[in-house]
Amino acid sequence: QLQLVESGGGLVQPGGSLRLSCAASGFNLDGYVIGWFRQAPGKEREGVSCITTSAGNAFHADSVKGRFTISRDNAKNTVYLQMNSLKPEDTAVYYCAAYWQPSSGICLFNKGRYGFWGQGTQVTVSS
Repeated sequence: QLQLVESGGGLVQPGGSLRLSCAASGFNLDGYVIGWFRQAPGKEREGVSCITTSAGNAFHADSVKGRFTISRDNAKNTVYLQMNSLKPEDTAVYYCAAYWQPSSGICLFNKGRYGFWGQGTQVTVSS
C-alpha cells in the first residue's frame, strides 16, 4: 500500500520551532516532487514548500520564506519541513503530498498535480 505519513506536529509557543517529517511507505520517493501544504479552519488548502527530485531545489511561499526549510533524505525515504519563528497564523493541519516528475528543476503548488497525500498533522502556535 502506497502511503505518506506525516509526524512532528504539536503545540508550540510563538517564536518556537517544529520539524515535520513525511515518510513514504510502499514506494520510493526518489522520482517524486514533494510538497507541504497547510489548511487552517475555514480556509483553502495552500502550498507552503516544495522540493524537486534530483537537484533538490526548494521553493517556499512568501509567507514562510526565511522561516521554513524543506529538505529530503532519499536514503531514509523521508522529507522534512523545519519550521522556525512560528507565528499564530501558521496554525493549521499540515499535509505532505507527492507527484511523479524525475529530474525536475522546479516544483509547483498546484494541488491537482499531487497524486499522493498524507493524512495531515496538526500544528498549533499559541501562548
